[in-house]
Amino acid sequence: MSSNNNLDKRPHIVIVGAGFGGMAAAKELVNKAVDITLIDRSNYHLFQPLLYQVATAELSASEIAVPIRHIFEKAENLDVFMESVVSINADSQIVNAANGQQIHYDYLILATGAKHSYFGKNEWAQVAPGLKSIEDAYLIRNRILTAFENAEITTDPDIRQAYLTFVIVGGGPTGVELAGALAELAKKSLKRDFKHISPESSRIILVDAGVRLLAAFHEHLSQEAQKDLQEMGVEVFLNSKVAQIDANSVQIGDQTISSKTVIWAAGVEASPAGKWLGVETDRSGHISVNENLEVPGFNNIFAIGDTASFLPKDAERPLPGIASVAKQQGHFVGKFILAKVLGKRKLPVFRYLDLGSMATIGRNNAVVDLKGFRFSGIIGWLLWCSAHIYFLIGFRNRLLVASSWFWNYLSSQRSIRLILGATNIFDRNK
Repeated sequence: MSSNNNLDKRPHIVIVGAGFGGMAAAKELVNKAVDITLIDRSNYHLFQPLLYQVATAELSASEIAVPIRHIFEKAENLDVFMESVVSINADSQIVNAANGQQIHYDYLILATGAKHSYFGKNEWAQVAPGLKSIEDAYLIRNRILTAFENAEITTDPDIRQAYLTFVIVGGGPTGVELAGALAELAKKSLKRDFKHISPESSRIILVDAGVRLLAAFHEHLSQEAQKDLQEMGVEVFLNSKVAQIDANSVQIGDQTISSKTVIWAAGVEASPAGKWLGVETDRSGHISVNENLEVPGFNNIFAIGDTASFLPKDAERPLPGIASVAKQQGHFVGKFILAKVLGKRKLPVFRYLDLGSMATIGRNNAVVDLKGFRFSGIIGWLLWCSAHIYFLIGFRNRLLVASSWFWNYLSSQRSIRLILGATNIFDRNK
């Protein structure tokens, strides 16, 4: 796909990434006096906040993902290009795709997201997968369910205990939600499924190097989340650093714990977008952007969401890599580009509206901070459920997720307990 006469007639905007930020920008630009090419490695938009429920067999991937072409089926000025980007030639204003195609742009929006960061221990990725994609979710679900199956048939008590010990590294929202969902899966949904093991006796450990869970939340809510998890049987290790992970164990400080299943939720780093442009980035690869979300040195390239680092005035730290930040930045950049295209002299600057934070711990338990109004327990859980259903794309997905949650709530069962692909993730005899 290369520059052509049709694209040259109107400004051509290329958006790399169909996450929350890229989709928000595209929605601002559809059916306006511009042409858009939306590039993503997948053909769907994923609602990542519920991805952990795919990993723990509560939802299916199709319930939280929607084909990009379906979302924009009425957009006359948008093309979808399913491909990976490998480099950018900013001088020629060309995006280079993995298949060799070149896409010319007048304006470029980088919404390329983030990947797992193992803080220099990349070899841990093979034994401690993170959760960023549907493929990750299926891998983690396979490993969790396979661990119970292997525990059922082994006769060695030490190996059985290793299979029934699950370690989650990282006490942010993803780690907390995974720990709660895994505790419910083991202690309720699988309770009657096995003859030789008691899934409810599983050991679930949540490890964080900080002094408390959910560090971005108010301290009271962090304490509530920890208390709720511990009441569910989750062991919480704080001020604890992971020193080593292999296929059979985790070393936490000076303590070695036998475990066959480790899940990584401790850190992320930005995509290589900064390297594509040859601009300076922070230690995690984020591009520092100005008040218009422009990349330094370029007035036609923007970085948003997990690709960017934006420090608001009078703030102590950059905005977090969460969905609401990406969405607001995407909407802003879309409007900003349209204002430039229309020749408006007075251009807006980005202002983030903090809508609050929320995380669920399990059935009837969530912590919610809405601009100083703090909720926990069942009220927080109902607010969490309502918000997530509201922000899902498409009536079908909202209906399916609500129905699944209602059935799971009544029955404590999870019907999507399927192991797909190879089951012997690790040698049972080791």
